[in-house]
Amino acid sequence: MAEPLHATHPLEPWRAALAELTWAVDGLVVKPEDPVAATDLRTAPTGPGAEAVEHALGSPLPVQPGTWTATADGQVIWLGPDEWLVTSGTSRPHELEEALRKVVAEHGGAAVDVTAQRTTIRLSGRLARELLSFGCSIDLRPASFPRGSCAQTTVGRAGVLVVALGDGDDFRLFVRSSFAGYLADWLLDAAQEFR
Repeated sequence: MAEPLHATHPLEPWRAALAELTWAVDGLVVKPEDPVAATDLRTAPTGPGAEAVEHALGSPLPVQPGTWTATADGQVIWLGPDEWLVTSGTSRPHELEEALRKVVAEHGGAAVDVTAQRTTIRLSGRLARELLSFGCSIDLRPASFPRGSCAQTTVGRAGVLVVALGDGDDFRLFVRSSFAGYLADWLLDAAQEFR
């Protein structure tokens, strides 16, 4: 009988190198985060669908472009005028999708599980913004990109969703799993500037 397959984090082969970087460079922490459930949510930004989502999540949908709101166990991240990425650290992927689908279905909305699509890297410390600036064209200064901001952009050549968790020193990078290794290599290479 064949051995069962076990899930492996897309950044498992880079964990040791990223941990060594964090140890070697004072003021920089680069860490693969544990997987979270993620659902792509589509609904009207106002009206009964949005109100139902707010009631279910305990947090309003962010309607201002480039912002996110916190929920009890995750985030609601603005992706477009009627699209959000909803994450949960405690729900199972299919449960989050099913719960959100039930909430928006009667209002013409949709919810799709995208958990396996992306992985996340946490980048924090006083050098985090400077490291990102080596390969990211958006203005990450706290005055322009404060806590609560998010943007879809590129770092190096990888498409990422950057979420500001702090004012200039704490970021979550959502990257497609297939580009996670490239992004880890890019961060390791760019951080040589600080060694």
